Amino acid sequence: DVQLVESGGGSALAGGSLKLSCAVSGYLYAQYCMGWFRQSPGNQREGIAAIYTGGGDEHYAESVKGRFTISHSSDKKNLYLEMNDVKPDDTAMYYCARRWTTGLCTNWVGFGYWGQGTQVTVS
Repeated sequence: DVQLVESGGGSALAGGSLKLSCAVSGYLYAQYCMGWFRQSPGNQREGIAAIYTGGGDEHYAESVKGRFTISHSSDKKNLYLEMNDVKPDDTAMYYCARRWTTGLCTNWVGFGYWGQGTQVTVS
């Protein structure tokens, strides 16, 4: 079974940094689009960063562009989200996800595998 396990959440002061990790397992590490999503109370879950593990394709939501960076390990077993200059509006539960099928990151839909989430709180 495909498994995604996030870690690295916690509390930070505005202007500070956090790095989230997502350990992936349970499938052949072909080229998939993987992403980070977040959801805060009363809001819909939103896609904030996505990366194609085959290389050369990254996407960011406008709200995090220039502050957050998505990356993955060379063996594709770990996905990361480096968060810099965090703001109180970044407070949310953060989820990593993988698309159902292989291919480039064309949009924020089609993600069928999800982790359990990790909480980020910025004050």
